[in-house]
Amino acid sequence: MRLGVEETLGALNAALGPGGPVWFKETRARHLRVRDFLAPRRALQARFGDDQVPERVVHAIVGLQGPGVAPVLSCAPTPAGLALQLRRSAVFERVLGAVAAYAAPTVPAAPGPRVVLHCPALHGSPCDLRLSQLRAVLVADHLARALHAHRVSVRLVPAVRDPHMATFLQQLRVDWPAASERAATEALRSHALAELTPARNAEALPPGALGRVCLKELVDERGRTTGYDPTLDSCLVTEDLLAVLAELQQAVQDWAEDSSLGLAAAPDAGADSCMVVHVVSCEEEFQQQKLDLLWWKLDDQAPLRQKHLVCGPVKVAGAPGTLTAPEYYELRHAQVCKASALKHDSAWMEIFRVLSVATIKFEMLSTAPQSQLLLALADSSISTKGTKSGTFVMYNCARLATLFESYKCSMEQGLYPTFPPVSTLDFSLLHDEHPSPPQGEWLLLFNSVLPFPDLLSQAAALPCTAPGLHITARTEMVCKFLVQLSMDFSSYYNRVHILGEPRPHLFGQMFARLQLLRAVREVLHTGLAMLGLPPLSHI
Repeated sequence: MRLGVEETLGALNAALGPGGPVWFKETRARHLRVRDFLAPRRALQARFGDDQVPERVVHAIVGLQGPGVAPVLSCAPTPAGLALQLRRSAVFERVLGAVAAYAAPTVPAAPGPRVVLHCPALHGSPCDLRLSQLRAVLVADHLARALHAHRVSVRLVPAVRDPHMATFLQQLRVDWPAASERAATEALRSHALAELTPARNAEALPPGALGRVCLKELVDERGRTTGYDPTLDSCLVTEDLLAVLAELQQAVQDWAEDSSLGLAAAPDAGADSCMVVHVVSCEEEFQQQKLDLLWWKLDDQAPLRQKHLVCGPVKVAGAPGTLTAPEYYELRHAQVCKASALKHDSAWMEIFRVLSVATIKFEMLSTAPQSQLLLALADSSISTKGTKSGTFVMYNCARLATLFESYKCSMEQGLYPTFPPVSTLDFSLLHDEHPSPPQGEWLLLFNSVLPFPDLLSQAAALPCTAPGLHITARTEMVCKFLVQLSMDFSSYYNRVHILGEPRPHLFGQMFARLQLLRAVREVLHTGLAMLGLPPLSHI
């Protein structure tokens, strides 16, 4: 079984006895010089009073064992609290001996719940797509990938019908279904006609409108306590609105087998066994609330669990608010091409397209979706020297690829031997030659490789049973993680010469370092795949 941060924290907290969690994992290099986990002094005083932690508790912590629990070297009181250090060589050996287990999501024992992800912004054409709607599209795509990776059966709605939208989504590397025909609306139309309220003062209806349906009763019955706008009183029913509802209805009623995972719908699959998540921009939410209530009004089999993941507004510094999503893409693409003005063959053009999309996705997804996002459109956003951009992450992905290609070429020339079995590597050789910043190799393993499966689980977590209309998602976690990983790798790579002189007495440390960086590479590739981005071999 793989070692886990969550499992280790759980065992440490349990060893302290009844009470809330106390321990936390260290992440900063200066703290990792002396400890890996800390139970703060004040938290221990609240648990044990002014007395010291009982010696028997400290002994129990040092001897901790269990599934997924990392081996402990020492645990001692310090002015900051109870400091714990792991047996690092043993952790290196366990983790780097099973890289695949740490570079992939934890697969649950049983398939997760069924989720319909609905992104209303995809009903239109790309030229009408505002930046806030583009943000919702990218959040929905990333969330779908994270859920799929955890064996959650997901249906994506709507199927895109506009061919220009389908092409634009392909440019953005957004994986979304397409269709040419609308779902049948006859049954919903019949129910809608039966619920129409009389026109007020001979109200003139716009083309395609059937009339108005009163929603006030539903708002009073289930809306006020869950977060629906109390001013909602009616909904203008149109043919387009019925088509949207019909597709949602079909996604719930005819849950098809997920061919990509080989999972069939559960035997008891019904409307109550799935959750519908509407990923909407803040401007779209009011209309989506109407659609929720109308679905309940017209379809007694509509899911009881409808949730809204509302994406905050997108503001553009120093630019008018009318910038559309395609214009934003073209701007970023032009900036990437300008930054590499001497490289214009077909292979490089594909790399430029990947870098443009990486820039956009990291800009849009590095902020928690519910928060306001401020975009800066200056050329500096696409520089490989900036440490916050998608371009920087892709640049370090290419550096890793170049490193392993250099080793392969040198090996073929006879300078280095073939890579030995991982079981024969001596991971006690992993230590920095340079005193500042310290523990670069441990920093990479402890902050990037070891916690990666837990991070993927958190990124895919949806509070299905939480009360209320609104939910949050941690779609910013993967981008932030990849940026920090790239910063730590870049710092380490700039300080440590990985491929040293071809001397036999240096090969042991070189191979241990290469195995560590293999793990970093696999984690980075998996994280990029969660964003729909391919790894680059050169920039």
